[in-house]
Amino acid sequence: MAETQPGTSAVFSPGDNRSGKTIEECEDMIRRSFRTPMVKFLLEHMEKSGCTIGDRFIRAVHCNKQIAGGYVRGGGIMVCSNHMNLQDDVNQVVIHELIHAYDDCRAANLDWANCAHHACSEIRAGHLSGDCHYKRELLRGFLKIRSHEQVRVLRGVAVGYGGVMRRQGVAQEVEGAYPNLGSKECVRRRVLKSVIANPYCSEAAAKDAMEAVWDICYNDTKPFDRAPCNGVRRWPWRTAASGKKIAITGVRSRESAFVVVRGLLAAPPEEAGA
Repeated sequence: MAETQPGTSAVFSPGDNRSGKTIEECEDMIRRSFRTPMVKFLLEHMEKSGCTIGDRFIRAVHCNKQIAGGYVRGGGIMVCSNHMNLQDDVNQVVIHELIHAYDDCRAANLDWANCAHHACSEIRAGHLSGDCHYKRELLRGFLKIRSHEQVRVLRGVAVGYGGVMRRQGVAQEVEGAYPNLGSKECVRRRVLKSVIANPYCSEAAAKDAMEAVWDICYNDTKPFDRAPCNGVRRWPWRTAASGKKIAITGVRSRESAFVVVRGLLAAPPEEAGA
């Protein structure tokens, strides 16, 4: 995505020295992401909310800025092929941006130029997508063991990472200490970065907006019954209306932030800043 503008939400790439993928390779990875339970679930609920997903709704592009992808109202979801290296990278961008697209679909008056609206959707996307799973924070260099709210048992969860972390003595600090898998500190950091990039939001306005909407938006887990515990392979299952089994666990959803927050997404845009 060239820049952040009204009707737009971008997820930032952590950046590394790898060359990324070609557009063709990334398109193939996007198609593979459609087979993951989270992506299937979100696409299903987009359609249930009345938003048709066309063949080119999610597509690979070359990005000049250090972003992993983004959502643009009327333009769909873009995945930055030159910043993708792993299938998990692509899956994560698609999931994050589908949450923004779902929000845009269910809240007809969502105004991306409104800092509170933008912050609310970023909070939800950061919380529900798994962006802040501790293994991703570890790779970004932001892991702070004492701040994580959801690491139950490191052993058996950190597949591919557990051995290294146990050798470093991290497992004993983490194991059994926290009830959830997402870091609120991480979500806050990433929300601020995204909202500050909105040309309509100063740093101060972004911080104020995030704090004002935090509780209701963090606890709004729709379309999930509960916040998914991303990264855990053995999830409890529930049956969706379609009859499909969907893996869901975490914190129970409360009423939608897009309905109950006075002056936010349930209000006309001109009232939201009042």
